[in-house]
Amino acid sequence: MQPPAPADRPAADRGAWLTRNLIVLTLISFTQDAASELLYPLLPILLTGVLAAPPVVLGLVEGVADATAGVSRYVAGRWSDRRGRKRFIATGYGLAALGKVVVAAATVWPMVLVGRVVDRLGKGVRSAPRDALIAQSVPREALGRAFGFHRMGDSLGAVIGPLLGLWALAALDGDVHAALWWAVVPATMSALLVAFVREPRRPALEAMVAAPDQPAPESPAGPLPRPFWTVTSVLVAIALVNFSDTLLLLRLLDLGYSTTEVVLAYVLFNSIYTLGSYPAGALTDRWPRPVVYAVGLLAFAVGYMGLGLTHGGATTYVLVGVYGLFPAFTDGVGKAWIASLVPHQHLGRAQGTYQALNNGAVLAAGLWAGLSWNVGAGDGAVPLVVAGAVAGAAAIVMIVLATTGSGSAASGVERRRRGPRAPALR
Repeated sequence: MQPPAPADRPAADRGAWLTRNLIVLTLISFTQDAASELLYPLLPILLTGVLAAPPVVLGLVEGVADATAGVSRYVAGRWSDRRGRKRFIATGYGLAALGKVVVAAATVWPMVLVGRVVDRLGKGVRSAPRDALIAQSVPREALGRAFGFHRMGDSLGAVIGPLLGLWALAALDGDVHAALWWAVVPATMSALLVAFVREPRRPALEAMVAAPDQPAPESPAGPLPRPFWTVTSVLVAIALVNFSDTLLLLRLLDLGYSTTEVVLAYVLFNSIYTLGSYPAGALTDRWPRPVVYAVGLLAFAVGYMGLGLTHGGATTYVLVGVYGLFPAFTDGVGKAWIASLVPHQHLGRAQGTYQALNNGAVLAAGLWAGLSWNVGAGDGAVPLVVAGAVAGAAAIVMIVLATTGSGSAASGVERRRRGPRAPALR
């Protein structure tokens, strides 16, 4: 495997991929994720501590919230192909701010469920249109770098958010409810920044050139290509063992770590995620995407199995750090992979379909993990080890298929699609 020659990617090498929309959308995601991740590590404490809910409720709340996001992702993604992206992005970030208000005000766990559903509904409404606009705004040969840059900014917010949460807890004498109100401020800022997003004019959008092997633009209602369904089916099947990270935080609490130690572990996780996102995205512009994705799955396997077997100590922090490589090598990489398989007029629907199915799988994973949390050794050991083993096996199969050529349908299509395309929107 050799990286493409410099002549194959002149636009990307000149930095043309760092467009206005990419920068603004990354800043929006940064502020929103700072709000979300201030709230996120406090959820297990709020639900199982302050509100005395059982662990299965934690899995249920996050699973239902993610499933809601998944359904709305499909609908918003499909509609954004016809009606434009910006209105969905603005609505989504507004709903996210409202959901955080409801969670902060919750006095019983069903209120947390409602707040998280509204928050994740906003995420679903905005995510596919935003990712489609990112893909539409950069050269096709730089999709990995663009999504890696965006995920880097998003996860940097996830580093700052938990630190703000610790500051809030310290300033408010450990009052979790009061600390959650701090998340409303950056969430509102994020919604306001959408005003600076540039929506492409509809005639320009319709004139966009499709992928080289589809020279004429197709109707947004046309069928998605078979390679898209092949890749989506594989990634969604793997997501059936990727349960909510709130359960990982609960595992740390079960091992005896304090609230501050759990939040710092989460900061470490997001720091590794931030540092790895752009390099992983750049790598996937040069090497087969299944191989890069499989590296993330191997990190998942080590992190999950290790956290399932450990009894505490410094090793736990090492495992959390390794696990941070999983989203770094799969989140932006997966979105770039999906975007590379469809023409521009299908970007919203493709991202929405992939993300909706993926969220449904996460719901199923959260439910089975929550229900089996106290099986065997208890405290989540069994679901963590099982999920890690499955992910490790999937990574090995993916690498073998990609390197032997058997995975050409999944890994080679995007390379055949690269080539001349319409100028990027700036």
